[in-house]
Amino acid sequence: MDRLTYIGHATTQLRLAGVTILTDPLLRGWLGPLRRQVPRPNPAVTETADLVLISHLHRDHLDIPSLRRVPAETPLVVPRGASKWARRGGARDVRELAVGETIKLGGVEVTAVAATHDGHRDGAWGAEIAPLGYLLDAGGRKVYFAGDTDLYEGMSKLAPLDLALLPIWGWGASIGSGHLDPVRAAKALELLRPRLAVPIHWGTLYPVGLRRLRPRQLVDPPLEFERLSRPLAPEVEVRVLPPGSATSLELR
Repeated sequence: MDRLTYIGHATTQLRLAGVTILTDPLLRGWLGPLRRQVPRPNPAVTETADLVLISHLHRDHLDIPSLRRVPAETPLVVPRGASKWARRGGARDVRELAVGETIKLGGVEVTAVAATHDGHRDGAWGAEIAPLGYLLDAGGRKVYFAGDTDLYEGMSKLAPLDLALLPIWGWGASIGSGHLDPVRAAKALELLRPRLAVPIHWGTLYPVGLRRLRPRQLVDPPLEFERLSRPLAPEVEVRVLPPGSATSLELR
């Protein structure tokens, strides 16, 4: 049975047509000043992955210590030009894609699609590699993993979808350009027309001090996204999964 586990932040585990896919693995308890606000994932999530997708270079998406937990022979799909960072995590099988390119691994067809987001590794002075989203086609099911993006021209060409994994927040009290928030993510549903949508990139990483001052930022964004989606895309089933929980991809 096809299944999704929301591990936290942009990390998900997808089971599609017998293939297990891990997205943007961030498995540590901290990243700089940010602390994980939910339980750490089971170590087996890396051992059972048949394929890992990396959307862009930001440290909360391409985390080298987390990649070191992935068996070296597991294929990693990365944006074109990002191999050297992936290899620092020990990967030996790295496949680079640019927008519009497709590869097939096992029973999954992986197509790189556009993302509107900053592509630098470390701010304006770091290396810049164009970020990606990914379209997965397996067993007749079409899944969109957005990575990090804002709305962009041509997003509607991805429609229709069976599942959209949409980032709806970040790790602080506000988010800037190049991100979807609950309002823009709800508008994205109008363009993407998925049968099922699961909000990601929320409720996982947060500064300890900010948690005391604004704790609702850890729980409110997906609820707002769900509420706004009802009038804009009433045909879409939105499922809010707490980090660490799983669901079947069958419609209810």
